[in-house]
Amino acid sequence: MLRIGLLTSGGDCQALNATMRGIVKTLINRSPEPVEIYGFENGYQGLIYGRYRRMAAHDFSGILTRGGTILGTSRTPFKRLDIPEADGVEKVPAMIKTYQTLELDCLFMLGGNGSTKTANRLSQEGLNVIALPKTIDNDTWGTDMTFGFTSAVDIATKCIDDIHTTASSHGRVFVIEIMGHKVGWIPLYAGVAGGADVILIPEIPYDMKNVIATIEKRMQTGSRFTIIAVAEGAISKKDAKLSKKEYKKKVAERTSPSIVYDIAKEIEEKTGRETRVAIPGHTQRGGAPDAQDRVFATQCGVEGALGCLDGQFGFMVAQVNGKMRRVPLEEVAGKLKYVDPKSDLVREAKALGISFGDE
Repeated sequence: MLRIGLLTSGGDCQALNATMRGIVKTLINRSPEPVEIYGFENGYQGLIYGRYRRMAAHDFSGILTRGGTILGTSRTPFKRLDIPEADGVEKVPAMIKTYQTLELDCLFMLGGNGSTKTANRLSQEGLNVIALPKTIDNDTWGTDMTFGFTSAVDIATKCIDDIHTTASSHGRVFVIEIMGHKVGWIPLYAGVAGGADVILIPEIPYDMKNVIATIEKRMQTGSRFTIIAVAEGAISKKDAKLSKKEYKKKVAERTSPSIVYDIAKEIEEKTGRETRVAIPGHTQRGGAPDAQDRVFATQCGVEGALGCLDGQFGFMVAQVNGKMRRVPLEEVAGKLKYVDPKSDLVREAKALGISFGDE
């Protein structure tokens, strides 16, 4: 009997179900022995408290196109992993106990950076763990892509597309907030795909003088509107010079809901142009996965399952230079993949005339 556990951890995304389907279908098709499946509810919390359900092959039928996660998810911050739960339960020992009680042969964890760090910790504790790279932010180190990313880009791009018509009709400036606290992959790709005029991301600190100059140049050449795609974590050159502690304090003292409101206010004050804010928010995590996410998520599930059947554990499934790979967890845990300011896409976007506010 091959006993496996499945859990989805951290923020949800569109292709979690597709990935689990890939794992289960491959194991059932390829395993020389019967497969027993345990699905843990609400991420690591299910593993901590032994909240799980026995699952069968039919539970994974018809979920390729379904967004979210059939298991539910939650966040269990890695930095609090050794701090007991409110009821005194110690997380790591409890997770190990649940794993051993069920006599699992492998735990498949679908999650992002923080969740992968926890998976690595469990691997170091002796558990057979395989991680699969989930995050709309595409910021997981060691893989070209994460599932959830292309679907989120599609949604953010549609938002920019839809804003274009109202922006052009009224001759307004629109500042659109795109998800990305620490990295700017979604706003970069959606901004280019949606034809944004300005893209502001955390990796390229901006100067409002340059943003204003772009708006005024468009006005002078007859363009009545400007679209600005802004990452949640976009930062000015001035703020980038602050220490981490100083910047956190400044953000905590901000009276506006987010940086996009500050940017919109400054634009309106300095240009006299009517400026509006648009926030697609959590719609970027929702809905059905796009075709590319379905394919990549399936590949991840299959590769993870094959690794389990090979008796190989302690790795994260990754795509490297277009090829599926098994990357040791200890090499990727805790690392972020940032946008390279000198990357081809940034260079090409600038050649189009898109401003990143840095020059």
